[in-house]
Amino acid sequence: MKKLLNTLYITRQKSYLHKERETIVVKQEKNKLGQFPALTVSNILCFGQVSVSPFLMGYCGDRNIGLSFYTEYGKFLARVQGKETGNVLLRRMQYRWADDEVKSVSIAGLVVAAKIANGRSVLMREVRNHGSNSSIEGAVKHLAASLRRVRHASTVPEILGIEGDAANNYFGVFNELLKGNGFEFSGRVRRPATDPVNALLSFAYTLITHECASALQGVGLDPYVGFLHQDRPGRVSLAVDLLEEFRASWADRFVLTLINRQQVKLNDFVTEASGAVRLTDDARKTLLTAWQERKQVEILHPYLNEKVPIGLLPHCQAMLLARHLRGDTEYYPPYLVK
Repeated sequence: MKKLLNTLYITRQKSYLHKERETIVVKQEKNKLGQFPALTVSNILCFGQVSVSPFLMGYCGDRNIGLSFYTEYGKFLARVQGKETGNVLLRRMQYRWADDEVKSVSIAGLVVAAKIANGRSVLMREVRNHGSNSSIEGAVKHLAASLRRVRHASTVPEILGIEGDAANNYFGVFNELLKGNGFEFSGRVRRPATDPVNALLSFAYTLITHECASALQGVGLDPYVGFLHQDRPGRVSLAVDLLEEFRASWADRFVLTLINRQQVKLNDFVTEASGAVRLTDDARKTLLTAWQERKQVEILHPYLNEKVPIGLLPHCQAMLLARHLRGDTEYYPPYLVK
């Protein structure tokens, strides 16, 4: 099994990263903020005004260390990519499948079914822990109906329509899961988020998407060519496909935990003149620390039947998808919470 290495999140503005022997050094002007052995790092995520030396960029590409750049809000900008790894025959198979409607549906349907089922599990968990709630129970029934519908879908647009309807119902009761503290959620808002809950959700989705893109590239798949999400310049469509399986069970539950345990509060957010809401620097550090801790937690993978850290789930699913495309398994087993 792949070893879970560290991810460096560089959020300090005007930071500069460079290579010193076999270490990665982070500086701000003349102050050294940290120095990390390169062998222990798998990814570097830079948010906002962060500079990286050309030599370190080349080193990351050569050593397969993911290096990506985002705005302060978490919007993806660019990533440094080294030489392609993996069997070219696997990528050729992926491209053929992506161009085949029937084969795309066979994977897209399973991915969306897993997303709906995992969202339903989050809502059912709320009912078990906090008692009967007519709104949530109604959404649970609607998601069960969506699951039945997606099994009979025959085109990708039809699957996307079912997914959108299910997401509206799921997020329609999401506010019921927030336990006070002043946080309110009235619906999903993206690009940019205009309230604290959406800001947290978008940031968590961004982090997982990066993990998925790195995992797919690591097993030899092209993260830009998806089956559910169609090709779009600059979008890692297959990574976004994989993200769907982890939205509710990983990202949403993580955000709910931060809010309901009061690890983040309303004064941890600032509103820009444009109306966009973002985390303060200190709050972002709190979130990323909790995120790294969460990635270390071990769970029993429902298909592999072995304990793996949550942070390796994208790698597990990328590996299983590659096996399916190669013809080693009859079906792709998406990640389902038991």
